[in-house]
Amino acid sequence: MKLNALNFSGGPGALPESVLEQTRDAIIALPDTGMSVLGMSHRSDWFRAVLDEAEQNLRHLLGVSDDYAVTFLQGGSSLQFAMIPMNFAARAVAPPEYVSTGYWSAKATTEAAKVTERNIIWDGGATGYRSLPDLQALGVAPSAAYLHYVSNETVEGLQFPDCKQGAIAAPLIADMSSDFLSKPICTAAYSMIYAHAQKNLGPAGVTVALIERALLDRIPNGLPAILDFRTHVQHSSNYNTPPVFAIYVLMLVTRWLRDDIGGLHAMQTINERKAQRLYDTLDALGDAVTVHAQPRWRSRMNVAFTFGDSRLDRAFIRVAREQGLTGLEGHRSIGGLRASLYNAVGEAAVERLAAVLTEFSLQRA
Repeated sequence: MKLNALNFSGGPGALPESVLEQTRDAIIALPDTGMSVLGMSHRSDWFRAVLDEAEQNLRHLLGVSDDYAVTFLQGGSSLQFAMIPMNFAARAVAPPEYVSTGYWSAKATTEAAKVTERNIIWDGGATGYRSLPDLQALGVAPSAAYLHYVSNETVEGLQFPDCKQGAIAAPLIADMSSDFLSKPICTAAYSMIYAHAQKNLGPAGVTVALIERALLDRIPNGLPAILDFRTHVQHSSNYNTPPVFAIYVLMLVTRWLRDDIGGLHAMQTINERKAQRLYDTLDALGDAVTVHAQPRWRSRMNVAFTFGDSRLDRAFIRVAREQGLTGLEGHRSIGGLRASLYNAVGEAAVERLAAVLTEFSLQRA
């Protein structure tokens, strides 16, 4: 099994082998132009076709209606932490509301505070970010500019259940960076969804944003053009030089999901099997390991756990590397271990990880 297939990193994550092969060839020469993808102009007809297909593939996979603009942005989700309040908070009756459920949502709330008044209506920091709230029970004010949350906390391994249309009175904005395209979602439940690429979509450098067109009417005039969402919608994601290579690879990944996997329902089934296999293995080890998230909120994308001793965690990382398993270090904020089961991590790779975990634990029992 190739090392890429055994990459459990939290990001950049593994990419499908077929996509890597096409990307390798495209770096030398694209089959339809003869030029390297790295030298293709962002003003070319070829790249316009790439943007169009990437958008149409996303609309097809997610069932996105024309009520939403599909944009390809730069700056990762971190830029969105500031852009969103800049665009959507200024003209609202009441401040935006934030749910702080882990490392990344805490960063989002911090950045928003630099731009606007905002309310944190739930914060799991005091208990170490091990559980999630029921969004519908939070009593979000209908007059709030929006409610912002992170659908899947990459660091702590927490994942919200799917949100239904009309469940939240205020506009709902979600950072779905680490579970976007891992399953079907009701896009109509959201006013905005955004996700950077380096988890399930492709390499770093591009961020997808689905924005309800009605929300664009809330944007105040006078923002710097590049920080105004309307600019990117009006210029069809080609206002300034976009990350051509990253968007090209993202297009290939969406083709893979559409044609090879068979869509997001099929992808969800695979991802559920992978996560169940790994959690079953960890639970079978009993007190030897501790999973960070409470069972009800366990993520299917990121599994954070520890052997309870940093020396044992480091020893497991060494053993795993000897077996070709990479990217299992926990995030620096909580330490321990983390296995990220993004779309391109296959079931065979998860079986290998489960076997190595079991053997490691038995040898130290």
